[in-house]
Amino acid sequence: MNAREVAVRVINEINYHGAYANIALAKEINHQRLSNLDRRFVTELVYGTIKAGITLDWILGHYVERGLNKLPPVILNILRMGVYQLFFLDKVPPSAACNQSVELAKKYGHAGTVRLVNGVLRSASRNKDKVVYPDPKTEPAKFLALTYFHPQWLIDRWLKRMSFLECEQLCQVNNQTPALSVRTNTLKVSRDELMAKMAAEGVICQPSVWTPEGVICLEHPALASMQTLQQGLFQIQDESSMLVGHILAPQAGEFIIDACGAPGGKSTHIAALMGNCGRVLSVDLYDHKLKITNENAKRLGITILETIEMDAVNLHRHYLKQADRVLVDAPCSGLGVIRRKPDSRWRKNESLLQDLPALQLAILNSAAQCVKPGGILVYSTCTTEPEENDQVVQKMLKMHPEFSLDKTGEFIPIKRHEPMVQLWPHLDGVDGFFIARMKRKG
Repeated sequence: MNAREVAVRVINEINYHGAYANIALAKEINHQRLSNLDRRFVTELVYGTIKAGITLDWILGHYVERGLNKLPPVILNILRMGVYQLFFLDKVPPSAACNQSVELAKKYGHAGTVRLVNGVLRSASRNKDKVVYPDPKTEPAKFLALTYFHPQWLIDRWLKRMSFLECEQLCQVNNQTPALSVRTNTLKVSRDELMAKMAAEGVICQPSVWTPEGVICLEHPALASMQTLQQGLFQIQDESSMLVGHILAPQAGEFIIDACGAPGGKSTHIAALMGNCGRVLSVDLYDHKLKITNENAKRLGITILETIEMDAVNLHRHYLKQADRVLVDAPCSGLGVIRRKPDSRWRKNESLLQDLPALQLAILNSAAQCVKPGGILVYSTCTTEPEENDQVVQKMLKMHPEFSLDKTGEFIPIKRHEPMVQLWPHLDGVDGFFIARMKRKG
């Protein structure tokens, strides 16, 4: 099976069977015998075609006479992948994009769909000038949405809060593939030692400027082949996510609750910051996710971490005023991490921002009641939207006047002056993240 056929099979799984891009891609690549070059090409085709989403359908609309929804799903995906190569992959010869798409149509379609794929892609190849993007001056949101592959509802929101230029920069960064970010397991190794060991495995890496444990891997072999990972010398975690542990600032011997803990990235970081001394309770609603937390803890050599299956809105019924510090890394829309998940931008809609804040507030309200007098409460999300972030915090503070807001930005290595920290991919070079630290009166 060649690279393009592997790619179209994965795209089909994502678009029509609800598969997650990273999982479906890894499964298919591991199943096939592909060269490293073909692996990279398959990844580019899958992530690029999925990421370009509505823009590809909009382009196809210029060349397909009948509605796209009338086409067999696999044929539509062959066309999308072909258009992606023609319009966005300069190194792919147009003839190869067309010819190979036709060959796929022969295998997965019939004579009629073969003629359709051939006609559409060759017409698109010869007549690219038929595609005219909206004028950014008169239709800025539509221009950005189609040019940079983002849902227009999200662009509309961002343009109310930032300039056209800044929004364009954010979209551009969201379309770039971020480098792998990992956290040194300081219980086993120093960052310098880890980087030396990773370099011996063929990793090109550099230290994070944001966190003392962070390592940015610019190039690396397949993760499954890395002994440093199997030996528990690091945990995959973005820099902005690592900041949460530093803002919580847990101390050795304390009792810490991570209210939405799975799959354990922050829980294990908290345990490491405590020197594996004390008690960390990692809570989650789903047992299968807690199993991953326990697996990570075992690999990292952490012994103070406990897991419990529980709805976080009920925490206060069991741990009232018991915890020295509580972290609520709340379930959210994930709009700050869409650069890492090319399919996620199309799985979300604006109704999330109406539904999620009530759940986030309920969890934060319960968690607040678990904090001892004089203790610390930290709220974080991986989103950029105020309804899920500062508005939730302000509502919680009104409900609980015994809490006050700390100057959150002073607790991160790169000092900031905000009482609540909002990180952006285009401004800070990390995932979009929100963090607020609050203290309960003694």
